[in-house]
Amino acid sequence: MFEISFPELIILAVVALLVLGPERLPRAAQFAGLWVRRARAHWHAVKMDFERELADEDLRKSLEATKAAMQDMQASLRESIDEVDAVARSATASSEVKVEAKDDAPPSPDAHDERRDG
Repeated sequence: MFEISFPELIILAVVALLVLGPERLPRAAQFAGLWVRRARAHWHAVKMDFERELADEDLRKSLEATKAAMQDMQASLRESIDEVDAVARSATASSEVKVEAKDDAPPSPDAHDERRDG
């Protein structure tokens, strides 16, 4: 912003003393201090609002990124479930074909031997 050095402050105080006089100078300094406090408080409030808005925007961006990541994960999970389901169906179908093929096959001679022994 702007800088005021110590010699400039001394000059400003002397001019204020000459213009306002010793009777009104303390009241003017008190009034100036009140306005400086109000300006600082207002600046602090604006700064906090601005920082809060930035934090909210960062939070919104993070939330959107998280939602996008979750949607990607859901799509990936659905694909994985579909793949596992397809593998399970093909395994079930192939095992049913093998069971049917074994049921249709003529009994082996070893099977007769086992039945006689038993």
